[in-house]
Amino acid sequence: MSLQYIVREPKKGTKNAPLLILLHGYGSNEQDLFSFAEELPEDLLIVSAQAPYTMGNRAYAWYAINFDNVNGKFSDLKQAKESIDKIAIFIDEIKQKYQTNPTKTFLLGFSQGAILSYSLSFFYPNKVQNVIALSGYINSEVLPNTISKEITTNYYCSHGSVDQVLPVEWARKSKPFLDNLNLQNTYSEYPVGHGVAPQNFYSFKSWIEERLQITNNPQD
Repeated sequence: MSLQYIVREPKKGTKNAPLLILLHGYGSNEQDLFSFAEELPEDLLIVSAQAPYTMGNRAYAWYAINFDNVNGKFSDLKQAKESIDKIAIFIDEIKQKYQTNPTKTFLLGFSQGAILSYSLSFFYPNKVQNVIALSGYINSEVLPNTISKEITTNYYCSHGSVDQVLPVEWARKSKPFLDNLNLQNTYSEYPVGHGVAPQNFYSFKSWIEERLQITNNPQD
């Protein structure tokens, strides 16, 4: 496997289970978002990936964020693109290994993981059907030169209104960006900092459940 990961198998013996991939934030690890797993739908295969760049003490990053006196804070865009490619390969590996349902792939990212979830959906059109972007934003520096008009991905976007790490103003640009591409999306804010409020969790859980039911019922 191209990335290390932990997995929660479906609690029901579902053949071709729907797949949910979790991408943690900067300086965290694969255990972080995995705490969501117990509360999420039982028929999901849930896989939490570990980012490739180690920062020591079980802290990992999808790409470096550098600080210096000249440029201030800046991201290593080369590493970011390499991680997007690694995640894309990893998704294919997981789909193959576990024989998941190819039409029901969810990608959930927090912070840096959310930024790359957005980017991956544009670099690899329709590799995932659903993106859940928590406390992230669409980084225009990590987008393809042209965005495919064939994309049919759905997006759930949320942010803390008092986020001190990634300003909420950055996240607010995601909805107009996605609307402009005629992509299905929902955007919400919660009165928290850089984290996931309980109401936010139940909101995206319902959003996932809706999409599982929609694709379960061919009449919809």
